[in-house]
Amino acid sequence: MSIYQTLKNDHEKLKKILEELIILDKDDHYRSTLIEDLGNQLIPHIRAEESIFYNTLRAVQADKKLLYHAFQEHIEIEGLFRSLQVLDKFNLHWLPTAIKLKNLIFQHIENEEMDLFSEAKNAFTKDESALLETSFQELKVKIENDGLLQNTFEMVFNLLPPRLTGKLSNFVKRVE
Repeated sequence: MSIYQTLKNDHEKLKKILEELIILDKDDHYRSTLIEDLGNQLIPHIRAEESIFYNTLRAVQADKKLLYHAFQEHIEIEGLFRSLQVLDKFNLHWLPTAIKLKNLIFQHIENEEMDLFSEAKNAFTKDESALLETSFQELKVKIENDGLLQNTFEMVFNLLPPRLTGKLSNFVKRVE
């Protein structure tokens, strides 16, 4: 399987959860389960995608504006998701945030599958795409097993220029 199909499969899972979430009755207790499932799919996907797919594209000099925009959307998506978690816990007006998150994720997926996939297909061979897919899957499993603090460090690493990540990584190892 290629990195493109693996990412599309993840995207379809996210879309399905979001579609199911926004049609729920406001008092449905299943909502918390769906939000938890969304987080379990979303956060590992975002971190592994940034680390493996986006940063590899960045290393081969792909369109910086596209990549910056994708990183920025990931930050917005995660912020909305964290807000949704809080609103759910307190049973506060969660639905507008869920709808906004759904719309943002759907738009992000559309842009990514059109623009970034096109950039990547021009930059990587089939063998390189297969290697990216394997690396993505391995990292995603690792991220699924890591805690919130480590995931936050991953987000910061993914946004830094490559020359700084080694220095920060050494610092994080000392903190842990």
